Amino acid sequence: MKRTIKVGIIQQTCTNDIRHNLSKLHRNIEQVAAAGAQLVILQELHNTPYFCQTEDTDMFDLAEPVPGPSTGFYSELAAGYGIVLVTSLFEKRAPGLYHNTAVVFDKDGSIAGKYRKMHIPDDPAYYEKFYFTPGDLGFEPIQTSLGKLGVQVCWDQWYPEGARLMALKGAEILIYPTAIGWESTDTQEEKIRQLGAWVTVQRGHAVANGLPVIAVNRVGHEPDPSGQTNGIQFWGNSFVAGPQGEILAQAGNMDEENMVVELDMTRSENVRRWWPFLRDRRIDEFENLTRRFID
Repeated sequence: MKRTIKVGIIQQTCTNDIRHNLSKLHRNIEQVAAAGAQLVILQELHNTPYFCQTEDTDMFDLAEPVPGPSTGFYSELAAGYGIVLVTSLFEKRAPGLYHNTAVVFDKDGSIAGKYRKMHIPDDPAYYEKFYFTPGDLGFEPIQTSLGKLGVQVCWDQWYPEGARLMALKGAEILIYPTAIGWESTDTQEEKIRQLGAWVTVQRGHAVANGLPVIAVNRVGHEPDPSGQTNGIQFWGNSFVAGPQGEILAQAGNMDEENMVVELDMTRSENVRRWWPFLRDRRIDEFENLTRRFID
């Protein structure tokens, strides 16, 4: 019997007014739920602007415990609209110990599980190692009433190993809340290459694992508070790919956008029958994958 899930994607801008951001998120969640979304996915660190453009100890004041105020807010929304909700929060685990954490709520408002971002970047305008401790919960799918969700966060999306481990543990969908964009001094050609690589590597995860992939990115320009760069133009382009890497829906790169996309959850079974990559993996020859470099 065919099994489908309607997925709501919310791609939006953020301002320094957190209450405004939360109010807009609420309205957008309400909108996609009204359009039939059963699973709603938000972008990375959606409550605030992307504060990692600079290293500023005052930004740690944005972090919250899990559970805490934000989990209470999103729990009420999940229960109120009867949806499974994937959020992305700045977690305060202990004084001086913080994580970039995805928290998933089931449709009754309970916390189904959480994932702490495993790969932490440290690049100009993306100074995340200053803020986030690498995750220690592993690549564990989160069981919900809609199925097992393989949730990772942003920089994780570049690593096939994480996607594979989620798939091997039974994930039915790979999900990536994201905050990525362009620096204005990049040439147009370079911007096209970066965006193309971002889409391609995630479509590759879909193909290699025979699973749908959902990437939800923020959009809009956010200035660099230090003035050392021209800030980040987040490139949007949130998308849903099917288990053969086919693009089912994709947002634009300039505007806020809500989408509701229907996923055929029975298709993965057929794709894996046609392309039995898991069957043919030479696991007896993969031991060197645990090495940093083979030299």
